[in-house]
Amino acid sequence: MFYLSLSGAGSSFAEEWFPWALNFENFANAWKAANMGRAMRNSFIITGGAVVVLIFCAASGGYAAARSKSKINRIIFNVMILSMMVPGIINTVPLYSIMKRINGINTHWAMILLLACQSLPFSVFLYEGFISSMSESIEEAAIIDGCSRFAAFWKVTFPLLKPITATVVIMQGVGIWNNYGQSVFFLQNQNYHTIPLAISTFFQTYGADYNLLAAGAMIGLAPVVIIFVLFQNQFVKGLSSGGVKG
Repeated sequence: MFYLSLSGAGSSFAEEWFPWALNFENFANAWKAANMGRAMRNSFIITGGAVVVLIFCAASGGYAAARSKSKINRIIFNVMILSMMVPGIINTVPLYSIMKRINGINTHWAMILLLACQSLPFSVFLYEGFISSMSESIEEAAIIDGCSRFAAFWKVTFPLLKPITATVVIMQGVGIWNNYGQSVFFLQNQNYHTIPLAISTFFQTYGADYNLLAAGAMIGLAPVVIIFVLFQNQFVKGLSSGGVKG
């Protein structure tokens, strides 16, 4: 894909592993032809909004599941985990009916809520595992000093959750950024198309021009790679720590 994106027309299947005659026009042409600027903006709005909502809800839910061992909490947590076994395609028809009823078709806010909710069970599971491995002594000290349980979590515990938060941001953020299954149903207006939809439409129009297609795919991939490079250390730490319960 890297080779194709920098190759000139007619060089799609050359044997060289690196295009010595670099052709950056492919990126400019793909950006313009696929309206990548608009798609990039929509993807950032939906992904950013969904991740913010997801972090707030998942961190709160994971904390409640880790610290409260009541029977009702465990039932809710187990049901949430079991919901991950349900294939997403099964929910498409009822979700479409709900989205149409609340006027959520072709809107950013509805996609933000939908994708955040779909990513919630696994994110709660990650937070629950990470928080369970942490000592409660710091929270208890804050509560003794006058903090409420809510304030103790957000002011004391949450800042310590950076590794698992980075893990959730990368894992779920990438999934939301690349989401196609729901977007193709609920974002039918091209003004609301995200990167996957823009590339899909672009492919239908320029299916034989592999150089432009590769350039478009590279543009869509770039933000994901940048985010991973910036948070990779926290990502690895969050995965390793979240799997250990003390």
